[in-house]
Amino acid sequence: MSQNMTSTALVSHSLPVPSALGSLEAYIGAVHQIPVLSVDDEQALARRFRDDDDLDAARELVHSHLRFVVHVARGYSGYGLQLGDLIQEGNIGLMKAVKRFDPDQGVRLVSFAVHWIRAEMHEFILKNWRIVKVATTKAQRKLFFNLRKAKTRLGWLNAEEVSAVARDLNVSEREVMEMESRLSGRDIGFDAPSGEDDDHAPPAPANYLVAHEEDPSQAYERADSEDNQLELLREGMASLDARSRDIVARRWLDADNKVTLQELADEYGVSAERIRQIEANALKKMKALFTA
Repeated sequence: MSQNMTSTALVSHSLPVPSALGSLEAYIGAVHQIPVLSVDDEQALARRFRDDDDLDAARELVHSHLRFVVHVARGYSGYGLQLGDLIQEGNIGLMKAVKRFDPDQGVRLVSFAVHWIRAEMHEFILKNWRIVKVATTKAQRKLFFNLRKAKTRLGWLNAEEVSAVARDLNVSEREVMEMESRLSGRDIGFDAPSGEDDDHAPPAPANYLVAHEEDPSQAYERADSEDNQLELLREGMASLDARSRDIVARRWLDADNKVTLQELADEYGVSAERIRQIEANALKKMKALFTA
């Protein structure tokens, strides 16, 4: 394999990027439209690149695995960093993996590339993450500037105070508790070791990086299947009339506030049996999409 090829050469043209597509959602949608390579196609492209320095083959290998980078990046969404930034770093790791991939080793590229993708993301997290991220959304900025003066005493808010603050600032109670936790915390070095003499010192945040034990190729296939199922669900919901869509969403998709047939019947002014019939017909219509 050529050792002179750079990451820039791999993406010199035709690699989709969020800035070119206008939004991260558009980018993710675009990369999920790129077909997944079969084993034979992947092997053939890898050999073309290794033996002939065929950059078109390398680009096709990169393109076909961009959705896997998105999948990995989502696993690090809890660190307060932008998903788009994590994806870009992961794409660099993917290109490095393609450059070093040996198709004669008997492994899929996705299994080989996962190390390089995560390594780039970890490096980015090490440079940019802090355990406390304050005022990253409009609701959090409102909380940051109003929470302290809204408190009536020192210490943690009790349940009544949480409800009062949430109501006064028009945010959720969960957001109030999250901001309270952030304001009560402190920054520590991401990979700084705990003091040997301090038995109560918290472990460094680096110790909390996710350890993925699932085989990358299986995770890739599972994530692709889940994305496909989610898209079918969206299509199924969009095909329903407004009342059926509302009934299905509130009965099956809202785990925190699931309603009963009778509650919906009272709201729509019909019998509970009629609500059940509407629900059954809607689910049957949606099921047809999944079995087509």
